[in-house]
Amino acid sequence: QLHLVESGGGSVQAGDSLRVSCAASGDRSIYAMGWFRQAPGKEREFVAYITWSSVSTDYADSVAGRFFVSRDFAKNMLYLQMNGLKPEDTAVYYCAADTKKQTYYSGSVYSGVAYDSWGQGTQVTVAS
Repeated sequence: QLHLVESGGGSVQAGDSLRVSCAASGDRSIYAMGWFRQAPGKEREFVAYITWSSVSTDYADSVAGRFFVSRDFAKNMLYLQMNGLKPEDTAVYYCAADTKKQTYYSGSVYSGVAYDSWGQGTQVTVAS
């Protein structure tokens, strides 16, 4: 497994922008990474995905066009740029890593079970 640490969460107003980051460390090669979020009383949901080498991305419909995922290959960093934030974006945001290529073999980047390493999460609160 990798050790993942998120940072950059906070409290903002609706319409603001925020960038959350995820630092990855460990001795596993990363195939892909994803962002998930969990709001109070709700199940964890997929937000965004990026392959580590080919820079292929995918987004949940609810954030497409507002959120942008990127990675710094040299620094082992993952980012999520969130623009036009809405109160419904309020959640704990988690980064996750796929070191076993399960997002490829399973054919799904949306399921959390395809990822083998998770961070502790960072809170994002959007006030109306």
